[in-house]
Order: sequence, then C-alpha cells, then structure tokens
Amino acid sequence: MLYTLLSPFADTFPGLNLFRYLTFRTGGAIMTALVISFLIGPAVIRWLKSKQRGASNIRDDVPEGHLAKAGTPTMGGFLILIALSLSTLLWADIGNGYVWIVVLVTVGFGSIGFMDDYLKLTKRNSKGLPGKLKLLGQIVVAGIASAWFLYLTPDPLAAGLAVPFLKDTLINLAWFFMPFAIFVMVGASNAVNLTDGLDGLAIVPVMIAAGCFGLIAYLVGNAVYSNYLGIHYVAGSGELAVFCGAILGAGLGFLWFNAPPAMVFMGDTGSLSLGGALGAMSVITKHEIVLAIIGGLFVLETVSVIVQVVSFKTTGKRVFAMAPLHHHFEKKGWKEPTIVIRFWIIAAILALVGLATLKLR
Repeated sequence: MLYTLLSPFADTFPGLNLFRYLTFRTGGAIMTALVISFLIGPAVIRWLKSKQRGASNIRDDVPEGHLAKAGTPTMGGFLILIALSLSTLLWADIGNGYVWIVVLVTVGFGSIGFMDDYLKLTKRNSKGLPGKLKLLGQIVVAGIASAWFLYLTPDPLAAGLAVPFLKDTLINLAWFFMPFAIFVMVGASNAVNLTDGLDGLAIVPVMIAAGCFGLIAYLVGNAVYSNYLGIHYVAGSGELAVFCGAILGAGLGFLWFNAPPAMVFMGDTGSLSLGGALGAMSVITKHEIVLAIIGGLFVLETVSVIVQVVSFKTTGKRVFAMAPLHHHFEKKGWKEPTIVIRFWIIAAILALVGLATLKLR
C-alpha cells in the first residue's frame, strides 16, 4: 500500500524513492510484523484463554510429558496471520498478482486451521475438524491459487518444472501442472502441521525457509541476477521478498510467546497457513524441488509418519517409538529443548544446501 501511495511522488520528494526498493520494504515488513506481534500478542492470548473454558487441546496419542501443557491455548497462529497480513498489505505492491496468490493461500489455509482450532478451544475435545474436510478445503484453495498462477504467468514458464543443478532446464508438465502445484501447497502445509509438536519447533524452521525464499524471490524476480545464476526469471516474483520479510517478523513475534514454556501454541491456524505459503512461493518462483531440500526437516517428519503407518499396517511393527520423528526422540529420553535446538540446526544446514543449488548449475 505504501509503495502504491508514495512511490509515484519519489521524483518530487527524493526521500520517497526508498519505497521503490524491495530491500527497504522487506526490512519495513519485518519490523512492522514484529511490532504488531508484540503489541497485540498479550491481548490475543488473553482472548484465546477466555474462549478455551477448560477445553483440552492435548491429544491422547502424545508423550506423557505433554499433559503438563494442558490449559495452554492453541490457535496462536491467529497472531501470526494478523501481523503477517497487515504488514504485507502495508509494504508490498498491492497491484502485484503474485502477492495476492500467496495471501489467498495463507489466509485460506489459515481460515481452515482457524475453524479446526476454534473447535478444539470451545468444544472440549482435541479433534477439531474432520481430516477429510480440512483436506478438501486445502485442495480447493490451492486449486484456485494454481489456476490464478497459470493465468498470470506466460508459457512455457507457467506449467514448467525447473530442475536444480541443471541450467535452463524446464520440464513442461502441461495439464499435470495443476495437480502438481496443489500437491506442493497441500503437502507443504500438512508437513509443517506435523512438525508443530514441541514449543518453538516449527516456527524457526519456517522462518529459515521463508528467509531462503525471500532471497530466491528477489533473485528470480531480477532479470540480471537470474540470468547470471542460470535460474528462470519470473517477472514480478521479487515482490514476494516483502511477504517473506513479513513472515520473519511475525514469526519472531510469535516465538517470543511460544518459547518454552509456551504461553500459546501455533495450532493449525499457523502451521497450515505458513506451510501453504511456503508451497505457494515455491510454485511461483519455480523452485518446488528446492523447497523439498530447504524444508527437508518437514519432509523428514512427514516421511516418519508415512513409514510408521505403512510398517504397522503391513507388518504390525513400528519403526519408530512414536511418530512424527520428534516424538520418537522424546520417547528415547531426549529433553524437549535438546530436540528443538538440534532440529533447528538440521533445518539451517538443509537451508544452506538448498541455497547452494542456486549457484551449482
């Protein structure tokens, strides 16, 4: 909004030229989201506690130590959504269609998570919305976003799949692109949701991934840098760097309240929306495969669940003491802070590997 309102006057008032720079607006988005989080965080947490009314948001199938967290309100992702959305609308170019696609996915998936969390808060159960209904809602939102992306992006880039390490390679997915894009967004959303099981565990890897995709968006949206690196240029995608900055600011603000012992849990409101946002950004920047590397921690958590379910149904035996993977290490006696910090380290290493693909072509 500030870009649209103020940049036209930059020739008259030179100081306003700052609003034409993505780096300046990205920094502004970080600080704005952070300040909003700090200002409204306590009020949001008090509101969530007032709505909880003794409801149990701790599932029955988690390690015994989690029972001590009963009473901590979920749906803290609502705080992230408010800070993220307001900051993005304030600092991003609201005339950019790609910005609205990621906002659609973020708010759409967040709304589905909000309904799920609200039921957990108010109905005295930890089940929330039926899984099939949540999945259907995600597919619908991701389908709309995919169609919108195809409309905005010229061929052959629109339906193409870029391959890391291979310069100028673009595989034409044709009609299969929409199912693929839906799978990426829904898969990323649910992968982050599975990772959100310990205080601070999911939000930091999300911020790491968002920081990486902020850089990727900036490079992909710049014709000079993308040509130098041998990556596909997507005109207008650089504006997503502002959105990623807003994720960083909102994430830091949420972590202030989510740090152990957590005052509030992210819930599906945050995990579904943030995962979906990462998936949408990877589709727009043509770095879907790189997302699987940068977000490798989320992939590991998801694979651990799949392996556990398949193994138990086919052999009657469990591979892990408990799934997702972080619960396995809890069962092995690791302390929660140890698991969280080591998983953060893994996320950082995988992010560096993912970023390396930008140059190794």
